[in-house]
Amino acid sequence: MGLYDAFRYDGKRALVVGGATGMGAATAQLLVEAGAEIVVMDYAEVTLPGVKAIQVNLSEKDSIDAALDACGGTVDALFSCAGVADGTPGIERVNFIGHRYMIDRMLEREMLPRGSAIGMISSAAGLGWESNLELLQELLAIRDWDAAVQWVVDHGMADYFHMKQAVCAYVATEAFPMLQRGIRINAICPGPTDTPLARANAEQWFGLATDYRADTGTDVSTPLEQAYPLVFLASQAAAAINGQTVVSDAGYLTSGLVGSYPNATPTAQFLFGRLT
Repeated sequence: MGLYDAFRYDGKRALVVGGATGMGAATAQLLVEAGAEIVVMDYAEVTLPGVKAIQVNLSEKDSIDAALDACGGTVDALFSCAGVADGTPGIERVNFIGHRYMIDRMLEREMLPRGSAIGMISSAAGLGWESNLELLQELLAIRDWDAAVQWVVDHGMADYFHMKQAVCAYVATEAFPMLQRGIRINAICPGPTDTPLARANAEQWFGLATDYRADTGTDVSTPLEQAYPLVFLASQAAAAINGQTVVSDAGYLTSGLVGSYPNATPTAQFLFGRLT
């Protein structure tokens, strides 16, 4: 085995949830190239050849349980990629509660052995989680499905912004207990990316950082460009990385924070929860 093999997935089994389109589909395609055995779960039809396809509705826990029954066995890498936009019924379940429920059930069934890893997709929208941590910890402490859904609704947090904050807070909170079981968990926080979901909300999602892209001669990310860091984070090559939410936005927000690109400063301070 060569040193670079740590970046590959030969002999490993990977589960991509939300792998029919967008970043999830790019992740599944990249994993095929990396040598993994792939299971793809999605509500939409999965068209990638050579993978085991399972339909799942993340807004229904019975559907998640049935999908895990169909998956069976152990999983060396779980990629939680499914997400929906504001206005979608059950967004709190699809974007966070369903993913967490699936992970909890996989742990109960010992489907995630020592040495496995979890990679999630959050968003730049979730980066202000630290300033909202006390409230988010209330949600993270509620593991019952119905109680968690009711809490989110009661607190007016059933939206994209708050559920992406919940993902970031969850990743940080689970870093220690997961690692005690030999499991790492990380997430990426993508900037604008050309996915079907983003195109359906183009005015809002592609409007961010248009000036930055023009001034740097760059474009919105491709799904594959976001899949690269996600697949890396769940590989053995990232063994020292745990509990992190990696911002994959081509440097827009950090440029705003330090003032090297002043146009981004108000947005960066808002998204990081640093407005005074």
